[in-house]
Amino acid sequence: MTTVRITINGAEQQHEVEDRTLLIHYIRENARLTGAHIGCDTSNCGACTVLLNGEAVKSCTLLAVQADGEHVTTVEGLSGRFNGLTAVHEGFRQEHGLQCGYCTPGMVMAAIGLLNENPHPTEEDVRLGLEGNLCRCTGYHNIVKSVLAAAK
Repeated sequence: MTTVRITINGAEQQHEVEDRTLLIHYIRENARLTGAHIGCDTSNCGACTVLLNGEAVKSCTLLAVQADGEHVTTVEGLSGRFNGLTAVHEGFRQEHGLQCGYCTPGMVMAAIGLLNENPHPTEEDVRLGLEGNLCRCTGYHNIVKSVLAAAK
């Protein structure tokens, strides 16, 4: 067992975990934040995407011990100027970028990571930036429109 300290959404979390504990399981089970979803546990779907020190990462590919001392932002930790929503949330709302909603937290986090790196993406940039995130409902067209709207 290892003691891990991770700042999640601005609050320091400290828990003792097995060395093999994935970051997604740490977030959901130890920090009790369930916005990041477990979709595939193999990094194929992106439902578990969070920001690690501002960069979008798939939390099923990292061990909690690898994030020790780092800053993680989950979808629950986002807020912005659009009635508490970020521009990405507002883009998803306006452009109908969600259907069942399962992929939405991961898509939102991946979009924020993309916009942090490239604040003025083209449609192709958005499609490439979200490439590792899957939508089971195939709502990609509106998701791309949502991210482009957020960039404006």
